Amino acid sequence: MLITSRDTGRWVLPKGWPEAREPLCEAAAREAGEEAGLRGSVSHLEAGRYFYAKVLASGEEVPCEVLVFPLHVDKIADRWKEKHARTRKWVSPSEAVRMVHERDLCQIIAYFCADPHRFS
Repeated sequence: MLITSRDTGRWVLPKGWPEAREPLCEAAAREAGEEAGLRGSVSHLEAGRYFYAKVLASGEEVPCEVLVFPLHVDKIADRWKEKHARTRKWVSPSEAVRMVHERDLCQIIAYFCADPHRFS
């Protein structure tokens, strides 16, 4: 599933910051719930990582590293925290690669989809 970013509307994966001492994979699962209404079991194995430039309210760009953790989705909520701020869409792996602008993220999606069971 892809979601739109709140600022630019580009297609991305849910992502965010860990809270307190939250494990990174658990932060990924929590963000998937908040940003896309998804619940399920998250892999402790990352599918990959990439960098992007986050634009702050001041206009300053900050480099951010994103670790991608697969989520086996069990529940899809009709209502969720950021429903009115984002659009979500289930797409095929080839569609996702065409829709996502970050080249490194496209490679991670393709790598994951080649054998998703390796992350079980």
